[in-house]
Amino acid sequence: MPIVLDSPVAVRRVAMDLLARREHGRVELTRKLRNRGAADELIEAALDRLAEEGLLSEARYLEAFVSYRARSGYGPLRIREELTQRGLARGDVEQALRDSGIDWREHLQATWQRKFAGELPRDIRERAQQGRFLSYRGYPADLIGRLLSGAQCDD
Repeated sequence: MPIVLDSPVAVRRVAMDLLARREHGRVELTRKLRNRGAADELIEAALDRLAEEGLLSEARYLEAFVSYRARSGYGPLRIREELTQRGLARGDVEQALRDSGIDWREHLQATWQRKFAGELPRDIRERAQQGRFLSYRGYPADLIGRLLSGAQCDD
């Protein structure tokens, strides 16, 4: 039997259940509650209260998302795009990427090493293939170019 979200208590309970599983952004949580049938005014009130209590935090959500996606082998361009598509402010996303302390060169090297066993491309076709893969993963073209040309990423 589905839960009826017609009271502030019910909306809060479902929101807290979702937050207990993982961090959510406000836009994402609003969408999920709306899909479950909650009224917009109940959602806004519940989320405002959760934010005041520190249970809903965009900063924590951004930190967790950036960390998770980086560990999964994705670069800053892809992560930025995904967060922007999720309705987060561009400035907040940029700040989260800066504050993450992630060495994107190191992550690029590790992703390339896992996918291509550290073998530099032998011809233009292989270079294009490796470049497309790393670009799709969200790494900047300048870092990819240096890596695939055999230049050390430590400069």
